[in-house]
Formats: sequence, structure tokens, C-alpha cells
Amino acid sequence: MDYRTHLEKDKKLKKLMAGHENFRLSRQKDIVYYLVASIMSQQLSTKAAGTIRQRFLNLYKGRVPLPEEIIATPAEVLRGVGLSNAKASYVHNVAHFAIEQGFDHRKLRKMNDEEAIAYFTQIKGVGRWTAEMLLMFALGREDVFSPDDIGIQNAMVHIYKLDNSDKKAFRSELLRISKTWSPYRTYACLHLWHWKDNSPTPKGTPGKK
Repeated sequence: MDYRTHLEKDKKLKKLMAGHENFRLSRQKDIVYYLVASIMSQQLSTKAAGTIRQRFLNLYKGRVPLPEEIIATPAEVLRGVGLSNAKASYVHNVAHFAIEQGFDHRKLRKMNDEEAIAYFTQIKGVGRWTAEMLLMFALGREDVFSPDDIGIQNAMVHIYKLDNSDKKAFRSELLRISKTWSPYRTYACLHLWHWKDNSPTPKGTPGKK
């Protein structure tokens, strides 16, 4: 089934999706760099994050480094490209995990979404939100929903007229609505972010926590 046919059963989502082209998911081969770049980008503007990522790559002559090369890069050098002490430590954590545990795609394909999230969040510095984004954008998983994403929350408050004053009840309502989108919740998230990007009312940066 085309994901749009399923998602358009939700009349509010159907209206939101009108005029949007279908999204396609892709897979990233280099999960180490995806996670490192995600950590670098946390709580930064897109421009600032891009500058830091480029400085990081410049340490390795513009190419994506191997985990061993990242580990061999002292924390003070990583701080020199604009990382905080914590982020420099987290970047090293990712590289160590890659060597000790691995990010083999065949191994990951055998894991369901929750198992994969649990696997990635073993790494100090990788939270559930980062793992959810990885599943969507690096592993191409079709049925991931991220209830803690501010962009998704803001879009759903507006579209479904939700009250977010009670955080627990609000989260439950987000999950209830999103269940009807399964098994294509990732695509629903993509359309929510796209709508918010093009909404006439600015509400922050989609995909940022």
C-alpha cells in the first residue's frame, strides 16, 4: 500500500498533506558519522552546527574519519573545533562503541525499533530522540514516531487543537493519534515537519529538541 493512501484516512492529516509530494526514506552507510554529527548539532542553529561539522571534517583533510581516528583525536582538539567538554566526550563514546559493539546493518535489521533504540541509547550522549532520528533518517525505518520532538508537538497542537498544559495527558494523546498512522508513522512525521516549515506562523525549528 502507498503510505499516502493509509495516512489520508486521517482527515486532518489528509488536508495537511494536500499538495505535498511523497517522501522517500534513505539509508546512511556511516552510522558513526551520523551520530557524531547529531551530537554536534544538538541545541545549535543549523548554521552553527554546519560550521562545527566542517571544522571537524577539516581535522581529517575534509573526509569522514574512521572510529579509530576519532579516538586518537585528543579531547582538547575536539574542543578546538567548537565542541563542549561533554560533546567531545560523547563523540569519543560513539567511536568506542562502534569499535567494541559495532553498527553492522545486518545486525541492526534483525532488531525491531525498540530494540534498536535500546541498543543506541547504551551510548552515553545518545538519547531516545537522537536514536529515533537515526532510525528515521539513517536506517530508513517507516514506522517511527517521536513524541518528544518539539516540531512534531507544535504541529499537532495546531492541527489537532490539542491542549499541552498537562504534559502526561498531552503525550498520551500524541501517542493515541499516532497509532492510527502505523505502520507509516515516519512519513507522517515528515509531513508534519514539512507543514511546519511552510506554515505561515513560525514555531521554531523542526526536528530540534
